[in-house]
Amino acid sequence: MLELNQNILRQVLESADSLSQTHDVAGQGDIDLKPAAVLIPLVERQVGQQLDYQLLLTRRAKHLKHHAGQISFPGGRKEKSDTNLEYTALRETFEEIGISSSQIRILGKLQPHHTITRYSMTPYVGIIKNQYTLKIDPSEVDEAFEVPFNFILNPDNHKLESADFQGQKRFYYTIQYQNYNIWGATARVLVEFSKLVHQHVRPLTS
Repeated sequence: MLELNQNILRQVLESADSLSQTHDVAGQGDIDLKPAAVLIPLVERQVGQQLDYQLLLTRRAKHLKHHAGQISFPGGRKEKSDTNLEYTALRETFEEIGISSSQIRILGKLQPHHTITRYSMTPYVGIIKNQYTLKIDPSEVDEAFEVPFNFILNPDNHKLESADFQGQKRFYYTIQYQNYNIWGATARVLVEFSKLVHQHVRPLTS
């Protein structure tokens, strides 16, 4: 188990923001990519003398054209009316699961990830108030659920797998939690985040 608090998470994200790396799973460069943003929502809870974090994820609706039924962060494509990508992440979170920006404190962001669906996706990390209320939009989301963040941070739970895609062998991460299979861009972002956290945070000692 790792010792985490908001100040430590900010330091982790500041180190990520200083990198020039972009994660380009499709080898597309920056050509014709559509800007998008997602929120990595962490629910902060006090457990005894320690802080505990839960990661809030969604399962996309099964009727959607892209990534139907997959586990994902709340988020989506940047609209022309969005002032910036942070606004996009917050707007999409409210539209998909009903948590307003007044209940979220953004700590920072990770490097963009390029996806096979031709998006440049920027993940923002935000703290959600403990007593949040969900209002799920069934046209986009089937359900929302929490995963202990320390489960996500444990490298033993990261599995690297491969599959053929458009004639090429591609590697991807999976994280299995109960009956939820987290994979694709969502797992890739979480594995990257986990590696950054482990570089900056020491384990709690008993």
